[in-house]
Amino acid sequence: MKLTEILSAERVVSGTTVTSKKKALEELSNLLASGAADLGSHEVFSSLTGREKLGSTGLGHGVAIPHGRVAGIERSVGAFMRLKHPVEYDSHDGNPVDLIFGLLVPQSANDQHLKHLAAVAEMFSDDDFCAKLRAGGDNAALYALLSGYVPAGR
Repeated sequence: MKLTEILSAERVVSGTTVTSKKKALEELSNLLASGAADLGSHEVFSSLTGREKLGSTGLGHGVAIPHGRVAGIERSVGAFMRLKHPVEYDSHDGNPVDLIFGLLVPQSANDQHLKHLAAVAEMFSDDDFCAKLRAGGDNAALYALLSGYVPAGR
């Protein structure tokens, strides 16, 4: 999967300031909704928070991948936020989160959902890549890093 299939430069934001996990998910919902016609941020937020109730999407090492399924979209949509200050996120390792990649998939997209989620999780398990994202510049620089990512050994 090429990340550019689901992510656009307009949905990559650097330096977002939020004070809580809930606020981070609200901001992410706005970004994701901007990539899906006829989908409101409230629907997106509901999907993301519904998934969080099943278990935190905070992977550890300062990374979270909130994701959800929604009716009314035909293709997956991604968004990325680098937070100015990390927030508590109920991550598996207990560390706060500063890198958040959100993913929405169509309600019926089982295999597609798993493939996109696996590709994003692989990307954010690369400590060197995450360090580059943390050191990266503005929105355009972050988008270039994300869209140019090549898994190690490929």
